[in-house]
Amino acid sequence: MMVVPRSARVLVGCALLAAAAVTLPALRPGTSWPTVLLLAALHPVCALPARCRLAVRVLGGGPDRVPALPGTGSFFPVLLTAALLLPPAAAALTALPGALLARVERPPFGLRRAWRAARLALAVGAAARAGQALRCPDALGLGPDTPDFPYVLLPAGATALTFCLALAALDGAIRATAEQFPLRTAWRGLLGRFLAPHTVHGLAGLMMAVLWRSSYGPAAALFVLLPMYISCWGFAQYHRERAAHQATIRALVQAVDIKDRYTRGHSERVGHASVLIARELGMDEPRLEVVRFAGILHDVGKLGVPTRVLRKDGPLTPEERRIIELHPEYGHEMVRGIGFLGEARTAILHHHERMDGSGYPYGLKGEQIPEYARVVAVADAFDAMTSTRSYSRARPVETALAELRRCSGSHFDPRMVEALTRALHDHGWQPEVTAGEPTVPAPRNPRAAQAPPQPPASRTDPADRANPTDLTGPTGPTDRTNPAGPRARRGRRPA
Repeated sequence: MMVVPRSARVLVGCALLAAAAVTLPALRPGTSWPTVLLLAALHPVCALPARCRLAVRVLGGGPDRVPALPGTGSFFPVLLTAALLLPPAAAALTALPGALLARVERPPFGLRRAWRAARLALAVGAAARAGQALRCPDALGLGPDTPDFPYVLLPAGATALTFCLALAALDGAIRATAEQFPLRTAWRGLLGRFLAPHTVHGLAGLMMAVLWRSSYGPAAALFVLLPMYISCWGFAQYHRERAAHQATIRALVQAVDIKDRYTRGHSERVGHASVLIARELGMDEPRLEVVRFAGILHDVGKLGVPTRVLRKDGPLTPEERRIIELHPEYGHEMVRGIGFLGEARTAILHHHERMDGSGYPYGLKGEQIPEYARVVAVADAFDAMTSTRSYSRARPVETALAELRRCSGSHFDPRMVEALTRALHDHGWQPEVTAGEPTVPAPRNPRAAQAPPQPPASRTDPADRANPTDLTGPTGPTDRTNPAGPRARRGRRPA
């Protein structure tokens, strides 16, 4: 059962009280109830085709696919029309039925539904107040009176911008409280992500409002919904494609986990740590997604390594070590044709390169190593040190960070190490057992507990032993003996 932090519950409670204060004035005499009720009903009705299996199939979905049409919460033109036509209290009231009736995918269902209703009511109320301050009802005209163009674009733009700002502010607040984002990053990227779609929604809302107030009446305004549905369908198709991407990633990771049981769960944690580093570096949301893919798939090349080598007990021969060191190139070849991975492919190829040029497969050094690869290298080494596996105990987080700092400049990019340190200070880290076997019991000798854990030679992960400079291997990071060093196999780089 999901545990919601107390701060998030307090935020939801305050948002509900604020939404009640915003909507209650609509109960006073003078409210245009026909307009309120029609818009309030129109908002949830717009979501019905998205739940209809026949409509989903006709428009490109399938019985087991993500719906091809948008859900209620994403159909904002109706809400912006209410913000342009109605006073703030009445406009906020139109958002409640759709928000309360829409499907909630994850628990806690009641709390999520309450937050969504309060969030939309506050955003629509604030947008309507901004429109009223710029005399939007007068600019729209009434009946035979034509709208005051181009002045009407100003209140319409202010309405959409206020709606966008309010949603970004509230979403950032819930990220900071419910998801424990640090305050300096909770709002990062939200406004940019909301601005473009809400500008389009604002224009559609303006068209609906103008037709609504014209002599043709509300029936004419409904014709605006058809092109908006087509555009929303295209947007939903994009989300379906993203869902297919995620399924591809999951399938590859599961294949690696099945083949290499000693590092089960490692890929997901490296992806998570890579995102923590990238967020501290200020990367935007699209780049964060790419770096997450890079972290998750960094070891996909193990699928090309013989299972007998991956699961071998005891030390590797020089030939087996050379085979293991080919896994970045195998991985790069496997994902070469997956276009959506973008720069993640270079991280898969170069995540074992080192700043001083002693890594593999090409012995790149410094800034020659792609940025994503430098991020994944730090995340990979950190998780390997802090994960409890069947053959070794996890090191404490502070010990792992100290080891990363000691190797900064020679093995790892100091910027990435410092970014990880700051991120862990804000978010913490929860390592897990990565193999389906019992963990190593704690030693009875206190002195043994203080010594850094060394995996026994007969049970180490072959992928760790492939590179003697790995922090998780039986030799330390200063060990330079590599019988199959990068220069022994260096050649032309892949395109």
